[in-house]
Amino acid sequence: MAGILAAIRLHQAGENFTVFEKAGRLGGTWRENRYPGLTCDVPAHAYTYSFEPYAEWDAYYAKGGEIQTYFEKTAEKYGIMPHVRFDSEVVSTVWDDDAAVWRLGLINGEQVEAEVVIAASGVLHHPKLPDIAGLDSFKGRAFHSARWQDDAPVDGARVGVIGNGSTGVQIVTALNTRAERLVHFQRSPQWIMPVPYFQYSEEEKEAFRRDPALIDEIRNNKEYWDNIFRFTHAITDTHGPEIAAIEQACLDNLENSIRDPELKEKLRPDYRAACKRLIYSWSYYDAVQHPNVAVERDRIARIEPEGVRMADGRLHELDTLVLATGFHADRFIRPTTVLGRDGLSLDDLWSIRPTAYYAVAIPSFPNFFMLNGPTGPVGNFSLIDIAERQWAYIDQLLGRLRSGQARTIEPRADAHADYEERRIAAARTTIFGSGCNSWYLDATGVPASWPWSYEAFADAMATPVMDDYVTTAPAELAA
Repeated sequence: MAGILAAIRLHQAGENFTVFEKAGRLGGTWRENRYPGLTCDVPAHAYTYSFEPYAEWDAYYAKGGEIQTYFEKTAEKYGIMPHVRFDSEVVSTVWDDDAAVWRLGLINGEQVEAEVVIAASGVLHHPKLPDIAGLDSFKGRAFHSARWQDDAPVDGARVGVIGNGSTGVQIVTALNTRAERLVHFQRSPQWIMPVPYFQYSEEEKEAFRRDPALIDEIRNNKEYWDNIFRFTHAITDTHGPEIAAIEQACLDNLENSIRDPELKEKLRPDYRAACKRLIYSWSYYDAVQHPNVAVERDRIARIEPEGVRMADGRLHELDTLVLATGFHADRFIRPTTVLGRDGLSLDDLWSIRPTAYYAVAIPSFPNFFMLNGPTGPVGNFSLIDIAERQWAYIDQLLGRLRSGQARTIEPRADAHADYEERRIAAARTTIFGSGCNSWYLDATGVPASWPWSYEAFADAMATPVMDDYVTTAPAELAA
């Protein structure tokens, strides 16, 4: 998504650029994930580029395949496909200070030079497998949710799903009536935020096609944006009325939706709502009460050839085991080797935690910019909007290079250190730091995301503070 955005904007600016894509098809996480029930939890009309509304969404929340189609159609429409090199994973990017270029090494051994690198590699694309003894011994099908096997036994089969983030919840919701027996293994239950769901009729789609202003009314709906602003205020004010309202809505959903008292207690979290990424679902609580579904909260001892052995000795016999266990959210552009000024390794710089100045730039890595990089906003809102705001910021930095005002640009080390000190202090006080374990936390237990309001992020992205950046003079002036 972010790479397509950058390509469109560079193409519109008349830049000479190339997009290096590791796979044979574009789409990012919407290409990688194809599991049953895959749905974006941002309303479909809000999950588009601001300049490219889309009339064809089937429902209020879009399925993954629809989103993949949207990105492919958009890339074709804006003429960026000729600029994309598929099956061209970048394995190294090394800064040459004398030439003021990045030297990119491709997986096929080819070397390419670039004056600027935009790292738009996303966050959730390196599958994380659970550390469970005996996983390789399972005689049925076992695979990560992002490596879905279409021919795996599901219909009329015994299926286990390990993990209950958005992916696990969506898979259980999709398979509860298809499987003979479905076991949902979860270390800790999730708070479920109830949300509306409805399909768009063909008449409504035709109206959207004729009058895109109808789409804008949905996308720019004041209630939708007020909800986003309230959500980010709730995250940052853990004792305010906004977070109290979220907690009450989730609690009411649990109390009013689950009939069986024992199951209700199995599904009751012991941490505050929104500490983990909120699960938006209109149907999980219905699905999990289906007679074919069992919720398993006890500890898994090991995987055996026949199924999953629990710590208390019980065995769940299974035909298919789905590992909905998430991703290594701290990888970003890695495992690509990135060496900046004086050979500084990004791996070394990020040895404690991934970080970037306002999530887009890094000291000692000149002309290197990130979209949806570390410390950016995460939550139940559109990362397309986040990427567009970041691009507006990055484009102003590129303007210094385009105009000849500078040969290189990077944030000052002290400016980045000050930003990170303030960010960490604020992050510790957010709801993400209130005592649960989630993929929002870095290796030290500090929330890795933007800890201030959405409005504060929008303001920060509107205009770079150029005093926080250092530039080198153009080559002709330096000579």
